[in-house]
Amino acid sequence: MLHSIFGNFDYYSWITLPLIIFFSRVCDVSLGTIRHVFISKGFRKIVPLLGFFEVLIWIIVVAQVMKNLNNIACYLAWAGGFATGTYVGLLIEERLALGLQVIRIITNQNCDELIEALKKGNHGITVVDGQGAVGPVKMIFTIIKRKNVQAVAKLIREYNPTAFYSVEDIKNANQGVFTENSPGRFSSIRKIFPSGKSK
Repeated sequence: MLHSIFGNFDYYSWITLPLIIFFSRVCDVSLGTIRHVFISKGFRKIVPLLGFFEVLIWIIVVAQVMKNLNNIACYLAWAGGFATGTYVGLLIEERLALGLQVIRIITNQNCDELIEALKKGNHGITVVDGQGAVGPVKMIFTIIKRKNVQAVAKLIREYNPTAFYSVEDIKNANQGVFTENSPGRFSSIRKIFPSGKSK
């Protein structure tokens, strides 16, 4: 009896096709997320290429869903692939760590050691005297590559753990001093598709 039931089971419609739809949606949504990141970071030359494959995959998947409108598994695979693709896209974006960020450090404690540590790390800094709610403070500004944020945060926690600091994205920076790291695994993206922004 079981043989007769599973022998008539449509494996393609209920297993293979939903899996194809799921993984296709993961791919096209991930590409869409990365495309938006490249747009915001100024990598305009690679954006049309990503958009081409994103839409191509999307159209193929939609065509398959439209042919199987009575198959609930296709709907679930579509939704599940979208959710998973969003998550995967964010993971990839975090892994790429493209762009620059500005760190603002405000402290009312002695920060000479922190300043020296930042200089030794070849981080360009600007130090400004300021007035806080409880007295004079030092404000330290540094613009760094996004992949170096954790290293700078570690220095802050080590040399001035009570300091307040904030991190924000910036779209452009001209000139300045930046940490010279060895080429990252995604440095080839910058060489093939330069952002065209001032460094």
